Amino acid sequence: MNILLEFFVVTFRVLWAFVLAAAKWLVRPKEKSVAGQVCLITGAGSGLGRLFALEFARRRALLVLWDINTQSNEETAGMVRHIYREMAEEAAAAVPGVAGDGEKDVLPHCNLQVYTYTCDVGKRENVYLTAERVRKEVGEVSVLVNNAGVVSGHHLLECPDELIERTMMVNCHAHFWTTKAFLPKMLEMNHGHIVTVASSLGLFSTAGVEDYCASKFGAVGFHESLSHELKAAEKDGIKTTLVCPYLVDTGMFRGCRIRKEIEPFLPPLKPEYCVKQAMRAILTDQPMICTPRLMYMVTFMKSILPFEAVVCMYRFLGADKCMYPFIAQRKQATNNNEAKNGI
Repeated sequence: MNILLEFFVVTFRVLWAFVLAAAKWLVRPKEKSVAGQVCLITGAGSGLGRLFALEFARRRALLVLWDINTQSNEETAGMVRHIYREMAEEAAAAVPGVAGDGEKDVLPHCNLQVYTYTCDVGKRENVYLTAERVRKEVGEVSVLVNNAGVVSGHHLLECPDELIERTMMVNCHAHFWTTKAFLPKMLEMNHGHIVTVASSLGLFSTAGVEDYCASKFGAVGFHESLSHELKAAEKDGIKTTLVCPYLVDTGMFRGCRIRKEIEPFLPPLKPEYCVKQAMRAILTDQPMICTPRLMYMVTFMKSILPFEAVVCMYRFLGADKCMYPFIAQRKQATNNNEAKNGI
């Protein structure tokens, strides 16, 4: 094709992409069904991972929960089973002559189950071994939610190397291992969905959390490159969604504060709201979701403004040192624990 003609075709396609994006703002796309599909969630024992598990359970997905904490993971599984029982009882009540008595009757009736695995996603061998168990005991994964995350809570020069490595392993490298474990079957079937739960700190950074920002930037880069690779391979049946929320009130960054005059207009997100927005994006095959929408503007401005202008904005918002109170709290808690243990 003549390069000039091809340029006009590309221009038209770019403009058409804007039209389609605008249309989705006006007309809400229909959500796809994940009923009966195997959905694996890492870091499912608490926080956003637990809420993702409950949302997928309400949509009748078959859940596989991974977490390093066995007890909290089982607690999430208990909540999921409760949702399954409620749905089965409602279904039984809607059909005369059908009744369930207890978990053994209810779960098979609706063919929904939840499986739990204790897995340290920061360890490659652990990920691959657990993934093999999942394939044997459950089946192939259709929806992979890479959610597990950690934060060290130390300034760079005060952070032990082991914690920096741990942050990178869990927040970034684990995405490589889980994707390598489950993507081959998705490619074979040309069907699946990979969700990367990153952070707004994977799009722009702040002081004091260098390891966390680096790990989230890495996760975003990995996700974007993977998305392009799937497009290049013309595997349009495999969808990807990048989730980049602002500060979420899960306790992970307890103490983090921006300027007090600005905070009422940009408070920490409620976890339930964050997950509901992310679920809507996942179920409508939206490639990326930033919550709140203001994060899109911040990312755009960071890309076009001079660095010194960005610094001025950070200082005005109180975002330049917003992590310092959080780090101070973590340091104080560490000192208290050491004193308590007589170290």
